[in-house]
Amino acid sequence: MISVQEVYESNFKVGAYSFFEDLRKNQPIHALSEQNGNTTWIVTQYEDVLKLLKQPSFIKDQSKLFSNAQSDDDPMEAKIFQNMMLDADPPDHRRLRKLVQPHFNPKTIKQLEPRIQDIADELIFQMSEKREDIDLINDFAFPLPIIVISELLGVPIEDRDKFRQWSNTIVSAADGEEGDFTRDIGEFIDYLKELFAERERNPQEDLISNLLQTRDEGDLLNDEELYSMIVLLIIAGHETTVNLIGNGMLALFEHPDQLNLLKEDLSLTEQAIEESLRYYSPVDFSTARWAEDDLELHDQTIKRGDLVLGSISSANRDDKQFHHAEVFDIQRKPNPHIAFGYGIHFCLGAPLARLEAKIAFKSLLTAFPNISLNQMSKPEWRQVFLLRGLNQLKVNL
Repeated sequence: MISVQEVYESNFKVGAYSFFEDLRKNQPIHALSEQNGNTTWIVTQYEDVLKLLKQPSFIKDQSKLFSNAQSDDDPMEAKIFQNMMLDADPPDHRRLRKLVQPHFNPKTIKQLEPRIQDIADELIFQMSEKREDIDLINDFAFPLPIIVISELLGVPIEDRDKFRQWSNTIVSAADGEEGDFTRDIGEFIDYLKELFAERERNPQEDLISNLLQTRDEGDLLNDEELYSMIVLLIIAGHETTVNLIGNGMLALFEHPDQLNLLKEDLSLTEQAIEESLRYYSPVDFSTARWAEDDLELHDQTIKRGDLVLGSISSANRDDKQFHHAEVFDIQRKPNPHIAFGYGIHFCLGAPLARLEAKIAFKSLLTAFPNISLNQMSKPEWRQVFLLRGLNQLKVNL
């Protein structure tokens, strides 16, 4: 049985796809670790991951299984994660998602396109002025989505570096690397308290003001859920899009024929985005689900209370589902990847991420037709278990 620590010591992000390929062929359900009598499993084949994502018997709310999962006496730092829409089952999940769904439907997101283009243009202007030592992550892929989600929510964009620090703390905590978790989450909560108080005094045309009004007018949203919702939207609203833009550009740099094909025909941009999502999925693993009942899968017994993770990255490279799955092909059709998940927890922000990536790819390749990877600086993957993204991506313009 392999532990999470052993996976990391083997430089997992670099060798992950070979590791997953071996698992798909020889051990499609893999025991990652065991604790207190329960096993953490990874499923790697496309059909199994799809089943995990859509089957109601794999639940998100662990309090249904473990009596000590949460308590009314838990601190706010804990309650934020206990009340996240991402970790809720129906009917709570349906209620919470319904509150924000109108702000993220394709028609509403389409209206943001001129503003997103303006932000991209400004970032590209700054890059063109700088010219040297360009890091596509810090100079473009990170600021674009964090500015967009900040404006949508109504949080000051000048605080984006704070959000980045707090976000890194939260996603790293999923790996058991708590670091300054309590301090950072405490700062995040204090920040939101001040922001909420300001919005209650001076409501704006933004999502936070809307959610505060919803909380105050009825019983659809309590305080813990409100904090959880904003934390989730800030983090999910930029983390995966940063990775999509960075990972997609890296894949294009690694495959010059595909990069040239896209530069010659920008009408392929949307297909290139879908292939980037499949090839270097921004999220490596599904978020946690627990087995509500015992079940058999590939001659293994998953017991009630076992934690099951679906490898999104592995599923999206499954050659039983995708012809020449290891090939990066921006003309791939059909492309039924599950980079945004599946079922009731399908990524709420998928339309926004796709639009931001479309504008990003087109704007970069139009403004910098000779953009290339800086060979003096090797791209490095962030060592975060759930996500696949780059620390930096140095380029020449």
